[in-house]
This record gives sequence, C-alpha cells and structure tokens, in this order.
Amino acid sequence: MALYVRDSEVDALATEIQRLTKAKTKTEVVRNALKHELKLVRQAMPAKDRFAKSKAMAAAIGEDDPDFDMKTYLDEMWEM
Repeated sequence: MALYVRDSEVDALATEIQRLTKAKTKTEVVRNALKHELKLVRQAMPAKDRFAKSKAMAAAIGEDDPDFDMKTYLDEMWEM
C-alpha cells in the first residue's frame, strides 16, 4: 500500500529527520514518527478507555470464586 507525500514542507521535514537520525529511508522516518505519535496518543487517552478491552475480557471470565484456594491450586499444579 502506498503513501504519497505531496506537501513540500512534509517532504522537507522528513528529509531533515532522515539526515539527523541517519535513517536509511524516508519510509523508516515515517514509520518511526507514526509509532511515536501513536504511543503519545495512547498515553494521553483516559485510563478507562485504555483499559476498556482488559475490563471486557475480565467481565467475560465472570465473577471471582470466593472459595477458590490459590495455594492448593498451585500445589496441585506443581505436584507438591
């Protein structure tokens, strides 16, 4: 899939970053910039949004079993 840059300012910025970072290609520059921006955007998201998928997975598992004995479970698993 192609990504075309038709803006001369964006091209100049990519060229400058490529030169400063000694990146082999502008593709590498764009990849790194997008990964960096994605990380920043994810960090800026509210915690409730960042953890929504994890909370949904936990909800799908169901409620905790108050009678579950983790020590016994681990002992049995490790044949102790």
